[in-house]
Amino acid sequence: MKKLLLSFAAMTAMTTVSAQKMLVLYYSETGTTKTVAEELQQQLGADIEAVEAVEPYSGNFQETIQRGQREMQNGMPAIKPLKSDIKDYDVIFLGYPIWFGTYANPIVTLVKEQQFEGKKVVPFCTFGSGGLNTSADALTKALPKADIQKGYGVRTARVAAAAKELDRFLKENGYKKGDIEKLPDYSAQQPVGDTEKAIFDAACSSYQFPLGTPQTFGKRSTPDGTGYKFIVKSRGMNGEEATSTIYVIAPVNGDKPEFTEVVR
Repeated sequence: MKKLLLSFAAMTAMTTVSAQKMLVLYYSETGTTKTVAEELQQQLGADIEAVEAVEPYSGNFQETIQRGQREMQNGMPAIKPLKSDIKDYDVIFLGYPIWFGTYANPIVTLVKEQQFEGKKVVPFCTFGSGGLNTSADALTKALPKADIQKGYGVRTARVAAAAKELDRFLKENGYKKGDIEKLPDYSAQQPVGDTEKAIFDAACSSYQFPLGTPQTFGKRSTPDGTGYKFIVKSRGMNGEEATSTIYVIAPVNGDKPEFTEVVR
C-alpha cells in the first residue's frame, strides 16, 4: 500500500510539472545571466524572452554603476514591449544580474509595468558575491499578489557550475521530472580552527573586496566535495560591525576551494 501511495504521489508530481506552462524571462547586460536563462530554458523546455532596455547599457562596469545611480535618482530605464503575454503562463522564471544589492534596474521597470498577479515567480540571478535573498525579498514587496518561490543564484565566477546546480534545483522544487538525493544538513556551528581558516582564505582571499573574518563553521559532505557554512564578522559600508554567512565548497578532486554565495 505504501509503495502504491508513493507511486501515486510521483505520478501526481509529474502531471503537475507537465501541466505547468513556463516562461523564462530575463535581463542580461553582459551575457552571464543569458547563459543561465538559456540553460534553464533547455532543461525545462520552457518559452524564453529577454527583457531589453530601450537605451542599451554599455557593458562597462563603472559606466553601468554611474548610469544606475542616476536612474535611481531620476527614474528607471524604459524597456521594450514584451512579445510574450505573462497571463498565458503559470510559472515565470525571472532572471537578472544583481545591481546595488537587488535586481537590475530594467527589472524594476518590468515589475512595475507587468501584471504578475496569481503567478508563481521563481527568481534566478547572477552576482559577484550574493544578492539572491535580498532581491527575492524586494520582489515579494514589489509583487504582493504574486507567489514568489525559492530562487537560484550563482556567482559570475562559477557560471560553469550552473547546469549541474540547476538540474538539482529544478528537481528538488518540482519543476523538472527526476529523482535527486537530498543533501545532508550542515553540522552545528563550531569555532574556526587553522584548517578551516585556511580553507576560507583559499576560497575568499582573492575576491576584490574583503569578506571578513570567519568566526564559526558548520560543514557537510556532498557528491562534489565538502560544503562549509561560515559565520563571518566584517565591517559594513557605514563602518559598523556586520555579520554574514558565506558558503564555501572544497571540491572532492582537491581543486582550490571557492565560495558560492555571501548572505548578508
